Amino acid sequence: MTYVTASDGVRIYCESQGSGAPIVFVHELAGSVRAFDLQVKAASSRFRCITFNARGYPPSDVPETVESYSQERAAADIGAVLDGLNLDSAHLVGVSMGSASSLQFALRHKGRVRSLTLTSIGSGSDMKPGEFAASLAATAALAETKGMQALAETYADLPNRRRLKEKNPQEARKFIAELASGSLLGITNTMRGVQSRRPPLYAHEREIAALTIPTLIVLGAEDEPCRGPSEFLNRTIGVARFEVFPATGHAVNLEEPEAYNELVFAFIAGVEAARAGK
Repeated sequence: MTYVTASDGVRIYCESQGSGAPIVFVHELAGSVRAFDLQVKAASSRFRCITFNARGYPPSDVPETVESYSQERAAADIGAVLDGLNLDSAHLVGVSMGSASSLQFALRHKGRVRSLTLTSIGSGSDMKPGEFAASLAATAALAETKGMQALAETYADLPNRRRLKEKNPQEARKFIAELASGSLLGITNTMRGVQSRRPPLYAHEREIAALTIPTLIVLGAEDEPCRGPSEFLNRTIGVARFEVFPATGHAVNLEEPEAYNELVFAFIAGVEAARAGK
């Protein structure tokens, strides 16, 4: 474990296991480094697996003001991780919010991204203007009035997350416990500063269409909020591969870890082989 320092002085907690081509895993709003334990366990014999907690998620620093949180900051923090670990480039594997920040980092720093895996991306993009922000404001208010345990249990019972309880009860319990133990200030600032203020994916269509980075888009068939955005990315990124997991919700990497790991790490190995053959 180690810490790297972002451009504004915020300390970011990182873990690194294994050796080989580096993969940086970027967690979702309701996640942390622990959300990728099943991926790291499967891949660390072949790859260098790097996980980190976003700002606002202890033991990373928790800035007090919402102005310290934004999608731009979240993307820049990925760069801080690469810089802090002396990495010129890496494969990025994101889930939900982590996919959004990974995509934004790739749009700004194409030469530093070997491949993109965008899992469960785009929540809120198909909602009416202001509707997504309003839903996040309500969720933040729930956390502030009823506490993190109530937030965690509410999240776990969302329609696109209930499959996790059915398919992987152990990971569902771990998900709830990890989220409940997080920072109230950190997650509510993230909701208000990162999630609420980010534009829909469609706003970046021109930049996305110019991407030439090998990209894998992963969607759970029952994750309706992410269906339209994922299909949009598949149409728009000329080098994209699109995979849909049947009977699966938002937490694809936890609901179907074996199939997800096989897909993602074969994809990354193929990109590495192509790089070596150049």
